[in-house]
Amino acid sequence: MTEHLSNPTTNPASTYLQLGGEAGVYQLVERFYALMETLSEAQVVRRMHPPSLAGSADSLFKFLSGWFGGPPLFQQERGHPRLRMRHAPFAVSVVERDEWMLCMRRAINEQVSAPTLNSKLQRMFSEMADHMINTDGRSASIGSPA
Repeated sequence: MTEHLSNPTTNPASTYLQLGGEAGVYQLVERFYALMETLSEAQVVRRMHPPSLAGSADSLFKFLSGWFGGPPLFQQERGHPRLRMRHAPFAVSVVERDEWMLCMRRAINEQVSAPTLNSKLQRMFSEMADHMINTDGRSASIGSPA
């Protein structure tokens, strides 16, 4: 997957606006982390994060804003996302990917009823999650991703 950010101008057909703009992206991120916090099936990926998920949620919200075609908040604050580099200190295997995607799939399915947008988001996140795998073993991750 090629990492790129949309330009700062919000396109009327952007995923950002289709999702509901700032409020929609925020809602997706909040539900995603609520699921990660509560689903027993997501305990491995949850342990990769700090006790409070607030910082992780803030980073994901800012990244998704730009990635979806809205304001490039993450890039403005922290530079290019360089997702693999930022997550390199953490062992990400199919276990973490699958648990992360379980939470994201459920959050998307709860929020997005339009089949085309739902499918697009599922595909986008699945490709990103696959791109993050950096080990073929079971998880031994500690710490928190950026």
